[in-house]
Amino acid sequence: MPKAHLHTHLESTVRPHTIRELGGEPPAQDRPFHHFREFADQRAAVRDLLREYRHFRRIAEEFCEDEAAQGVRYAEVTFTAAAHGERLEDPEMPLEAVLEGLALGAERYGIQTRVILDHSRRRSTERLWRSLKLATRHAQVVAIGVAGDEAYPAAPFGEVFQVAREAGLHLVHHAGETAGPASVWEALTVGHAERIGHGICVLEDPDLVSELRARRVPLEVCPSSNVLLGLVPSLTEHPLPRLIEAGLTVTLNTDGETPLLAEYQRVRETFGYGDTELASLARSTVDASFAPALLKAQISDEIDRWLQDRPASSDCAASPPASV
Repeated sequence: MPKAHLHTHLESTVRPHTIRELGGEPPAQDRPFHHFREFADQRAAVRDLLREYRHFRRIAEEFCEDEAAQGVRYAEVTFTAAAHGERLEDPEMPLEAVLEGLALGAERYGIQTRVILDHSRRRSTERLWRSLKLATRHAQVVAIGVAGDEAYPAAPFGEVFQVAREAGLHLVHHAGETAGPASVWEALTVGHAERIGHGICVLEDPDLVSELRARRVPLEVCPSSNVLLGLVPSLTEHPLPRLIEAGLTVTLNTDGETPLLAEYQRVRETFGYGDTELASLARSTVDASFAPALLKAQISDEIDRWLQDRPASSDCAASPPASV
């Protein structure tokens, strides 16, 4: 099934083989984390392996190949460019290398991509200003936003968000993942969020649900990641179905912790979703993207054709894993 992918961190998608070649040890697959700091430290260990232009270009091109192989036609990949630039004392290089890798991937594998620059809530406002400066220099960067430990507020970055908005950039913030509804309210008000990264706690606040529904602000839901981080006890207890039933705009993503194809299959098997429900999730994800209107229409048409071509008996949870 043709897909879009909106919430995945480039550093979390690096192939195990590539990590080994760069001198690291790949993390165990689907291993639960004991706390958010452990998860963040694992990502940091992978980031530290990326030192040269060719490293960043390679992981970006490999990302395109892997996503395209799963039916992804369009992806918005999150990248912490300013942090890499600061670490390597070369502000421009990491992002330029990633953009070159994505361009090579588009040419070779037929996938279109855009970049979101994220910023740790724990880091300085000055670094986010540097992210904004980078973003305005490259048309392929469509958004900026804050991520990381939601115990740290987004309010200190309010001026940056306003300037980014005036510059025509989109704003997408992680919120409602490790903190409660208040973090989502802050993302909407101070952060001018157009999408919410995760937002799995929003059902705790009926007023917030009404606000998100009225504004049609999409949630970038990443079920397997939420389970791995211990934020949800199990996939069967994940609020994904209840978020959809509440009339919210829900998109299906991975956070980079699992292949998107596997995420769709797990949702199929866990919640009994058939082809119609999966196609609806895929369409919502395309519609919520910052892709050009023509590309959105093309992918939506491909999803419709995929659904029409499916045998009637396939609209059940027993379809083969490769079917989505």
